[in-house]
Amino acid sequence: MTIETPVLEKKQTTLRKVKEPKKYKVVVLNDDFTPMEFVVAMFVSIFRKQHNEAIDLTVQIHTDGSAVAGIFPHEIAEQKVVDAVSMARANGHPLVLRAEQE
Repeated sequence: MTIETPVLEKKQTTLRKVKEPKKYKVVVLNDDFTPMEFVVAMFVSIFRKQHNEAIDLTVQIHTDGSAVAGIFPHEIAEQKVVDAVSMARANGHPLVLRAEQE
């Protein structure tokens, strides 16, 4: 009597290199019209910053002309810009933000 044993084939594995998505920084620009209190509130509500950090970023915008609110994947960065600008316009402020590739 003959017993057959199955032959196991060696599987080939293909390695795929997955690229990390590009990151975008959300930059808040200085203007002479938007109150600092509003900018602090915007950082807290939209970018989830602690109050002290929001104040520091607001002062940086005032002194340096701009500050990075956060770094996100493209879609999230764009949505943060839309949300912040919508909040500013709803309150009558001309605040300008932009998403820039890092």
